[in-house]
Amino acid sequence: MDSFFPGGKGGTKMNRKMEPLRGIYLVLDPSKERERLLVKLEECLQAGIDAVQLWNNWPGTMSLPDKLGLIKDILKIVAPFDLPVLINEEWQLLAKTELDGVHFDKIPRDFQHIQQEIGYDRIVGLTCGNDLSLVEWAEAHEIDYLSFCAMFPSRSVDDCAIVKPETVRDARSITQMPIFLSGGIIPRNLASLKELDFQGVAIISGIMDSPSIVKSVCAYRIALNQLKNQTS
Repeated sequence: MDSFFPGGKGGTKMNRKMEPLRGIYLVLDPSKERERLLVKLEECLQAGIDAVQLWNNWPGTMSLPDKLGLIKDILKIVAPFDLPVLINEEWQLLAKTELDGVHFDKIPRDFQHIQQEIGYDRIVGLTCGNDLSLVEWAEAHEIDYLSFCAMFPSRSVDDCAIVKPETVRDARSITQMPIFLSGGIIPRNLASLKELDFQGVAIISGIMDSPSIVKSVCAYRIALNQLKNQTS
């Protein structure tokens, strides 16, 4: 297994796709109180995460200007750390912001049109379950990374079926793109995934609901590095 953490900070906007994602992929829930969310994001960045995604779990009253304002604030906070920031599903927001890419929970309709609209230099990710045809589609369409959901039961992703370990192993025989694991992952259960070839973990509540952001991020980093040392 390759190192989970890239050497140095990320690249420029033009070469994000040249540096495959890996490590700790933080997912932000915009339904949470805004100022506290941004404070926690800053703490996560200081502790050493590797990528950020804004989940499209918007409050019902949130307008487009409000969404754009939150995205602008997130990008401003992340900018000094030079990490990729992606949006969940709402690819149209890439035209109005400096977001680095989009993550789809399922194969989007008319993907070729979407790719032309957002540009070929944007990062694109896809959530997979136990259906390997999604992996085959992603490989054929040169998607940048996959996220398998859910590896364990989780309140944040209670609509995801539990992914079988053999699904992730079989996916690696189809593609060499970065693979992230998500859903109920905490530092102490990462050891049970040591036989799988993956490049990082996508986390929501395991970090954001922690009483200590720094301790939580560090615990994930230690657990991932231990896996790397065991499999290298």
